[in-house]
Amino acid sequence: MLAVMRTRMPEMWWGPALEAPDPGALARFYHQLLEWPIVHEEPGTTVMGTPGGKGFLVFQQADGYEPPVWPPVAGEQRPMMHLDFQVGDLEDATAEAIGLGAKLADHQPQDNVRVLFDPAGHPFCLCRDDG
Repeated sequence: MLAVMRTRMPEMWWGPALEAPDPGALARFYHQLLEWPIVHEEPGTTVMGTPGGKGFLVFQQADGYEPPVWPPVAGEQRPMMHLDFQVGDLEDATAEAIGLGAKLADHQPQDNVRVLFDPAGHPFCLCRDDG
């Protein structure tokens, strides 16, 4: 086990980090979309907690940021990761995300998934569970 894992305290935040030209604005977009709390802000970094405080999304300043291209195109910045969110009503959730500043991707690979771009251009998916 890594030393960092042994020294982690419950109040410490850690999780995936999304780069953005304005991390605070991007965190506020996801805060409004998900209703998860913003738990830490400092210049260049904003942290949003998940319900129950077990996980976090970190938003970090990125100078020279290039948004990824979806679907991937040779020679362009490809998505390195994306976020998936399960929703009950796909059309309502898509409309809400667009109302908050997301953009619908032209390419939609599945009927029960909507690929959108957040205000910084990261792709994310809203997924309806058809199970």
